Amino acid sequence: MVSTTEPVTGPEVSDLLPARFRAWFAARGWTPRPHQLELLRRTGEGRSVLLIAPTGAGKTLAGFLPSLVDLARRGKHKPGTPLPGVHTLYISPLKALAVDIQRNLSTPVEEMGLDIRIETRTGDTPAHKRRRQRLVPPDILLTTPEQLALLISSPDAGRFFEDLRYIVLDELHSLVTSKRGQLLALGLARLRRLAEKPISIGLSATVAEPDELRCWLVEQRDGTEMADLVTVAGGAKPEITILETEERVPWAGHSSHYAIPAIYEEIKKHKTTLIFVNTRSQAEAIFRELWHVNEDVLPIALHHGSLDVQQRRRVEKAMETNSLRAIVATSTLDLGIDWGDVDLVIHVGAPKGASRLAQRIGRSNHRMDEPSKAILVPANRFEVLECRAALEANYLGAQDTPPMGEGGFDVLAQHVLGRACAGPFDEDEFYAEVKSAAPYHQLDRQSFSRVVEFVATGGYALRTYERYARIRRMKDGRWRLSHPSVAQQYRLNLGTIVEEPMLNVRLIRDRKPSSFARGGVSLGKVEEYFLEQLRPGDTFFFAGRTLRFEGIRENEAFVTSAPGRDAMVPAYMGGKFPLSTYLASEVRAMLANPGRWGALPEQVAEWLRLQKEKSVLPHPRDLLVETFPRGERFYLVAYPFEGRLAHQTLGMLLTRRLERFGAKPLGFVATDYSLAVWAVEDMGRMIRKGTMRLSELFDEDMLGDDLESWLAESWLMKRTFRTCAIISGLVERRHPDREKTGRQMTVSADLIYDVLRQHEPDHILLQATWKDAATGLLDIGRLSEMLARIKGHIIHKDLEHISPLAVPVMLEIGREQVPGATEDYLLSEAAADLINEAMNG
Repeated sequence: MVSTTEPVTGPEVSDLLPARFRAWFAARGWTPRPHQLELLRRTGEGRSVLLIAPTGAGKTLAGFLPSLVDLARRGKHKPGTPLPGVHTLYISPLKALAVDIQRNLSTPVEEMGLDIRIETRTGDTPAHKRRRQRLVPPDILLTTPEQLALLISSPDAGRFFEDLRYIVLDELHSLVTSKRGQLLALGLARLRRLAEKPISIGLSATVAEPDELRCWLVEQRDGTEMADLVTVAGGAKPEITILETEERVPWAGHSSHYAIPAIYEEIKKHKTTLIFVNTRSQAEAIFRELWHVNEDVLPIALHHGSLDVQQRRRVEKAMETNSLRAIVATSTLDLGIDWGDVDLVIHVGAPKGASRLAQRIGRSNHRMDEPSKAILVPANRFEVLECRAALEANYLGAQDTPPMGEGGFDVLAQHVLGRACAGPFDEDEFYAEVKSAAPYHQLDRQSFSRVVEFVATGGYALRTYERYARIRRMKDGRWRLSHPSVAQQYRLNLGTIVEEPMLNVRLIRDRKPSSFARGGVSLGKVEEYFLEQLRPGDTFFFAGRTLRFEGIRENEAFVTSAPGRDAMVPAYMGGKFPLSTYLASEVRAMLANPGRWGALPEQVAEWLRLQKEKSVLPHPRDLLVETFPRGERFYLVAYPFEGRLAHQTLGMLLTRRLERFGAKPLGFVATDYSLAVWAVEDMGRMIRKGTMRLSELFDEDMLGDDLESWLAESWLMKRTFRTCAIISGLVERRHPDREKTGRQMTVSADLIYDVLRQHEPDHILLQATWKDAATGLLDIGRLSEMLARIKGHIIHKDLEHISPLAVPVMLEIGREQVPGATEDYLLSEAAADLINEAMNG
């Protein structure tokens, strides 16, 4: 680690920076920052580096200085000599980030008069431009992980990358923890074979475990190799507040409708406000509600990943020119994009993670020496506690980015096929290359061979089907593609982001089916499952307008404009973030410590005091279990505070156990904070009499046979298998000139899943499915830790009435999924009786 508090001065600056660079800094009244020079020095010595610096510290310029200096010294290309390949590869997690970097990087290049060509290559880049880039590579190529996978799968990848000198990886923390990061790590391992010792530069602002990223950046031989680390201390502390309004904070719900007038007042006070939400449906709902109160007709825009690319670009252009007063956005804008003069970030809903909040807050006052300003808007009372915990974590500088994890077999299978697309390969040499990537360093030879065999045959149970034979072994032992058409299919289907099936939404003028053939304006994409629930004539809100659903043809939904009509709101399956372990533990600690309640709104503090009076508040290590009757049912409510995924898994397993105890459970519901089960029998009396022991009900052994038997019957495994099958290439989303519907892919995946479970239960994809389900949909590791933590620490409170703490989860039972004002109204109606009972019972 290097201290960057002491400036690098004297002849060292002259040695590191050419004269025109020093003149450029001086003309702007700047002095090169120590960490920028330090990174330049270390890369000049041939070392890869991870730079961790706060927002506004000049990370981007630091990352590109080695490239710009090296290219300036290289000089112009001499006519008659071969064109060099790409010199610097910049990889970002977002298309928009690559476009933003190109705009900002062009300024110093032009002002210094450098003969450097900078181009972007994303999914939005026209095909003719991509073809030209392969023939005439730019000096600096700004791209995404998926485009890198495409480039290295080309037979001419060696020529394209042979002169590669630098690889700059921006917002590294957001890449390495996902399957995109695993595919990218494999891509970097390939680049290290195609180019001679390229230097990796990782840039990040929020990192919990820097050493993991340092290993990820460099070739692994014995598993301990690490890039150098340069850190930047300091940066102004952010100004974060939790919104307080005269309106009462709802007991439950997710819409934050109560806060819309106060949010609008904040928009009016600031130049540009960036409003972050956690899901696309929330973005649509908040945008709609703001327009309802926008009496001043302020320019307010919407930005999320399902919108048409042209609409997103228009919003981005308006941000760049400071033409907007507010933008409602999802994670499409929460990385290092520096657009316009954003002076306030509002986060609607709890952030679910301290690092995520820090990242989003950093979009306000994108300068190191000025404090970012942010307002947190909790949607309900439990979220007030979570927002408070996130706020305190931010001031402490706490980080909770998830660990990197091991690489998946499905991702590796995709990479194996991509390697074959580039040309024949030797299995032993390729295994050594794959093991040099940090996520796959522990991969054993047998598992690697099984993955290769899967790509070659589909596995034992599928080997008789010719369509699964994508590579073949040659006489010399090397592997090659079984047919040239396989390469085309690979390029159409590569990538690790598998969203719920989406349909393009096309706006037409009239409602006649004949209008479908004539097409219309594309507004973006909405998840297929939502549109399939609609009947012609139903309305929904999307892309900032109310639309009337007319029908579906192939992969497109046709709509007409329906201004002034009430509308449903698209509900997107993706985009829900899990509550981080750090914030969950902080919420438990806050509940148990009345001394910390003074920082909470009085109505929330009073709620907790009432809970302490009517029931009990658990200590951080304890699990509180309450039982009480209501109506003709009996309820059991537990408060693990481990996140919705872990609680849903716990709910499924608890109901199986309750059936064995004879409680006759009827159902359960889970939130991020608690879990409620209802049954025919009085569970409180069963616990009192000893016919049902809580220690047995919550025993760790539920993660054995109970879990396996449930998963054998569960649709969750099929859903997870479908994702793994798509990533591995076993089930293809796209074919030339057509795209499979979500229904077609699901049917294909389900059939294969049933065959494999019956005939090859140890199939490599079933192993990948179990691993993904355990860490993703089920959160088994976290549930296991919770069950171990509470052993001997379960507190049972048998009540005659519902407790104040139980009201939020009880309101979730059977409630309509209607976001927006309607949701708040329904909840307030249902809440009245529950709240009265909790307070006065």
